[in-house]
Amino acid sequence: MSKVVLVTDSTSDIPQATRERLGIEMVPLRVIFGEESYLDNVTLSPAQFYDKLKNSSALPTTSQPSPAQFLEVYERLIAEGHSVVSVHLSSAMSGTYQSATIARSMLDDESKVTVVDSRSASYGYGALVVSAAELAVQGASPEEVAAEVLRLRKEMRLYFLVNTLEYLQKGGRIGKAAAIFGTLLSIKPILTIGDDGVIFPIDKVRGQKRAVARIVELLESDFGAGAAIDLAVVDTPGDVEAANDLVEVLRSRFNVAGFHRSEIGSVIGTHAGPGTAGLFVFPAGSGHIV
Repeated sequence: MSKVVLVTDSTSDIPQATRERLGIEMVPLRVIFGEESYLDNVTLSPAQFYDKLKNSSALPTTSQPSPAQFLEVYERLIAEGHSVVSVHLSSAMSGTYQSATIARSMLDDESKVTVVDSRSASYGYGALVVSAAELAVQGASPEEVAAEVLRLRKEMRLYFLVNTLEYLQKGGRIGKAAAIFGTLLSIKPILTIGDDGVIFPIDKVRGQKRAVARIVELLESDFGAGAAIDLAVVDTPGDVEAANDLVEVLRSRFNVAGFHRSEIGSVIGTHAGPGTAGLFVFPAGSGHIV
């Protein structure tokens, strides 16, 4: 029976059990430590990655899937009689979306595949893929499935809180002097992603408690004090304090109707580092986040 199949990449941080339940196809990025190369979330789990990261003197590198990898998946699904909606990490952060677009252009019938730039990262777009896959299971058309991704992208608010500036500095996101100065003053940048898919600091505060309080203020501005929300939180294995603080405070200040917790994978973790917490918030009932 023909249906719409969602394709994503490993940076969506969708748990394997959820992917299997909804038939979501995942194409992995690569993570490279020196001479060792791994498939993100396939041959290298998040827990294994953060263990290696803490013991590595050099920052690992990452690489996007090739167009050929996407083409193989698209051709297989089309041969099975399916249409494809392929949703990927923000094109401002990676060439993954471009690889998927090139693969689509290599098909005999491009109309069978729709490629969407999520303009987001981690479960910030993983939640969109899950909701779209739920819709596809119900028999929605490719146009309806792609529209669901775009609708939720507009409704979502997302904030990341990094534990250290070290990895942003190593990755060239900030200068070394700024990293040292920020660390000495316990500066906590609160990061978000703009409509153009680019990460930027929406605010900088001193200390964990002030950072959590500021995120609450931002969300109350977005949704209203005490609003009913659906909440997804991501953290890094072994360093969950910031995420725990966020969950505790948000549950006390908002009516959390739907909740999901997941792990930040290797690619995002390479640039954000251990101890990072991310939250993705939607109006309650707007979509599926589990």
